[in-house]
Amino acid sequence: MRVRFHLPDFSGKFKVNLVFTELLRGCPQYFREGVEIASFYGVFPPSVWNGGRPQPGVVTTEYVKRVIKEFNSRGIPLRFTFTNPVLEKKHLDDKFCNMVMNLANNGLNEVIVFSPILEDYIRKNYPKYKLTSSTCKRITDVDKLNEELAKDYHIVVIDYDFNNNFEVLEKLPRKADCELLVNACCEPGCKLRSEHYATIGRQMIAYNEHLKKYPNMPFDAGVYDNHNFSNCPYGRRGLFDIKNLRTHITPDDIWEKYVPMGFEQFKIEGRTASPLNTIETYMYYMAKPEYRDEARFKLLKALENSNALTFN
Repeated sequence: MRVRFHLPDFSGKFKVNLVFTELLRGCPQYFREGVEIASFYGVFPPSVWNGGRPQPGVVTTEYVKRVIKEFNSRGIPLRFTFTNPVLEKKHLDDKFCNMVMNLANNGLNEVIVFSPILEDYIRKNYPKYKLTSSTCKRITDVDKLNEELAKDYHIVVIDYDFNNNFEVLEKLPRKADCELLVNACCEPGCKLRSEHYATIGRQMIAYNEHLKKYPNMPFDAGVYDNHNFSNCPYGRRGLFDIKNLRTHITPDDIWEKYVPMGFEQFKIEGRTASPLNTIETYMYYMAKPEYRDEARFKLLKALENSNALTFN
């Protein structure tokens, strides 16, 4: 049995994720059967190719190298969320994004894609990367979803409005290559979700342009937010706020329904969630219920000590 989890934010949550990786390796008795870390996903800011969630900030080349080394040396891919839906050809030669792609171009790391022009560019210039089709594409038509699964993607992330729609899920081909987002905080059926992704894409482009012109001045993302998405209440939902949503997939359902059907790829969202919510979500989905408290305490204790990367 393989239950493969794709976990959020290798950059901003670097320490939490590194310590969690070692806890999973050092104390497997705390965790449910078959749990694996399939990837850590996210971007190094300020990636203009980024999509899905705003990722402000700036990191150094040395930090990029360190994060790649730490996770790759443990056999865990980084999966870049290069899903900005409003990119133009002029953005393809972005120096920072291409630098990151070159540094991580070792055959292990992966890219999540949305924009056809960026996908074509990556396939041509960085053929070692495995490509994932993003949930940001918002494919809610069953025929179009089957067409997507027929394409040359390593994984296809299913729109989470299909979660718990077993009439559709049971008939999907390539179930082992279908990824289900288990803890979506967005309102099911949200009609503004695609526009929200486009707004974030425009903000990332504007943010990068701002950094080049005014590196020491604050950036006002609200200028590019016509729908006031920054105040969307759904994005602030935590683990205990989403359990009653029809799109929610419980850990018991993963092991009792989805894995027996042939699914094995599960995404936990949380790039912009607080570290505490992220830790609690990891415990909820991956730890055995009877060991959650002990595992959580051991993880938090280790985080107090920056050198604590060994568990026994």
